[in-house]
Amino acid sequence: MRVYKPLFIIFLASILSSCGDGLEEKKESISIQIDHNNKKIQSGDAINVSLSNPKKISIDSVQYFYHQQKIGSSAASETISANLEKPLGKNMIEAKIFTEGENFSIQQELVLHHNKAPKIYTYEVINTYPHDPDAFTQGLEFYKDTLYEGTGLNKLSSLRKVNYETGEVLQKVKLKDMYFGEGISILNDKIYQLTWRSGEGIIYDVNNLKQLKTFSYSESKEGWGLCNDGEKLYKSDGTEKIWILNPETLEEESYFQPVTHTSLSTKLNELEWVEGKIYANTWQKDGIAIINPKSGAIEGIIDMRGLRDQLNNTKDIAGQDNVLNGIAYNKNTKKLYVTGKNWDKLFEIKIKEK
Repeated sequence: MRVYKPLFIIFLASILSSCGDGLEEKKESISIQIDHNNKKIQSGDAINVSLSNPKKISIDSVQYFYHQQKIGSSAASETISANLEKPLGKNMIEAKIFTEGENFSIQQELVLHHNKAPKIYTYEVINTYPHDPDAFTQGLEFYKDTLYEGTGLNKLSSLRKVNYETGEVLQKVKLKDMYFGEGISILNDKIYQLTWRSGEGIIYDVNNLKQLKTFSYSESKEGWGLCNDGEKLYKSDGTEKIWILNPETLEEESYFQPVTHTSLSTKLNELEWVEGKIYANTWQKDGIAIINPKSGAIEGIIDMRGLRDQLNNTKDIAGQDNVLNGIAYNKNTKKLYVTGKNWDKLFEIKIKEK
C-alpha cells in the first residue's frame, strides 16, 4: 500500500486541479450583458441584465446584485429588469451563478449618473484684495474670520495665517522639504494639511501653528483637497472618489463619487464646505462644481472663466499657468472668496444663475 499512496495523492491533486481549471474556464466564457436605451445610465433608469453564454454552459439559476444589494434573480437564459437608484458613480453589477453543484461569481462595471443636468452659474466680483503671488495656493479656509492658507511645491510648501484684506502673511510655517503641501481644513481648533504623494498629512494647533503630529492615509494614495462639515473631514485624492474621514482616527470610513448626468468627475482639487454642499474646483479648469455630499450628485457648475484676466501678474511656476485653486467661505459673513496658484489677487465673489 505504501507504494501506491503517493500515486493516489498525485491522481487526486490532478483531479482537483482540473476541476479548478474548469471553473475558471466557465468564468471566462460567461459575461454579463447590460442593455439600456441610452449610453449613459442615470439614477432611476431601468436596465435589462442577462448573461452571455456562447458555449451553452449548463446553468441552474442566477442572482444579480448592484453594489452588493440584490436586484433580481432568474433562470440561466432569462433577462431581468431593475431600476438603479444609488449609489451614484462607478460600481459593479455582480452575477452569482449556480451550476452543476458549483457556485461562482462574475462582475461587470457600470457607471450610474445623476438624473439631472447641473445648473450653470456665473459670478460677480464684489471686492478685490492683494494676494501673495509667490503662494502656490493649495488650500484656503476661514476660521473665526481669519484666513488660513496652505501652499505647495517641493521645498517651498507652507502653512500660513493671512490678513485677507491686505494680503499680509501674519504667520508662516515651512513644511519639511520632503513634503509637497496640498489642501487644508480646520476642525476643533486643529488644522489638517494634506501632502501630495508622501502618504500622510500634518496636524497643527490652530492657535500657534505648532505641529502636533502626522497621520497616514489609508486606501487613498494621494492627498489633494480637504474640507469638513463640522463633524467629519472630506478628502479628494485625484481619483473619482471623495473620502469621508473619521475626525478622531482619520481613517477613511467611506467615500462617494461626484457625477453629473453624463460624466464621472476626477481631479477635484480644492474643496470647501458651503452651506451643506461641497464646492470643488477641477485641476486646470476654470470652474467650480457644487456637489451634494449625501449622493455625490454635481448639482451645479460655476463658470469662472474670465477671472484670470483680472490678474496683474503672469507668473507661471512649474507650468501650472496660474490655475484657479483656492475657495474660502466665511460662514459668519456668508461671503465667498477665490484665488489661484500664484495669483496676485483674492476675489470676493457672488454666485448667480447664468
